[in-house]
Amino acid sequence: MMKRVALITGCSSGFGAHTAALLAQDFRVIATMRDPSDLTLLKALAGPHFDQIDVMKMDVTDPIQIQKVMDTITQREGRLDILVNNAGICVAGFFEDLSHHEIESQMATNFFGVQHVSRACLGLLKQSPDARIIMISSIAGRSALPFLGAYNASKWALEGFSESLKFELAPFGIQVCLVEPSVFKTKILDENLYIAKRASDPNSPYYKFSQQIRSHLEKRRQGWQKSPQKVARLIQTLCHQKRIKTRYLIDYHAKIRIGLRALIPFEWYFRIMSALFRRQIFQAR
Repeated sequence: MMKRVALITGCSSGFGAHTAALLAQDFRVIATMRDPSDLTLLKALAGPHFDQIDVMKMDVTDPIQIQKVMDTITQREGRLDILVNNAGICVAGFFEDLSHHEIESQMATNFFGVQHVSRACLGLLKQSPDARIIMISSIAGRSALPFLGAYNASKWALEGFSESLKFELAPFGIQVCLVEPSVFKTKILDENLYIAKRASDPNSPYYKFSQQIRSHLEKRRQGWQKSPQKVARLIQTLCHQKRIKTRYLIDYHAKIRIGLRALIPFEWYFRIMSALFRRQIFQAR
């Protein structure tokens, strides 16, 4: 019996690398990444299962690279059962500091990239008797924060698109779900964090606040020790469960924040969060 095949985007680190390593235990895994030159982490995580992983170069913003990967999967495997849309970046900065190009680059990866890859995969996924698409979203897709407006927008768009896609693909037996982690030890707020150029301009009206947030992120980064393995294990479970829910909040922090936002009027929530940010970050205001 042929092994089921899983395609995962953004596998150079974080959720993608950990998920590829776990799924290689039961699946033939196509692990894609923009730069496949360093596979040290993936090899270490996968161990003896690394031979079940095919690493392919793919930038989710490049339709030509996406099509090349899909052509290869079709020729080599002839099937696709799981798609994990994980690749993402974070473009940060206050709206007035963000250029149109910076916002476009955020949407190009986190939203349009997901659409490009999903569209390319649908032909093969429809042939699978038990296909599913797992979207790696974020708590930021349901609760917005200052300085992360572009990132919030990309994840809110992903949430809406995924809900719609769930309806559209149900008649074909393809299940769609969203995984919504809070902050884990990944590169999204490190190497994959891009801060608006104007945030470093002393003439920006937000300069002081931008520097305070950057300092806050630097201090907090050391404390973000939650392993991506927890998210990867959930994804592994979702690949085997007969029926899956629409959304999965990962940890207590995410559940508390989303629960609070849902239970009280937004104006109350806004006041609470505003007071929290003034105390922790915007002291100079």
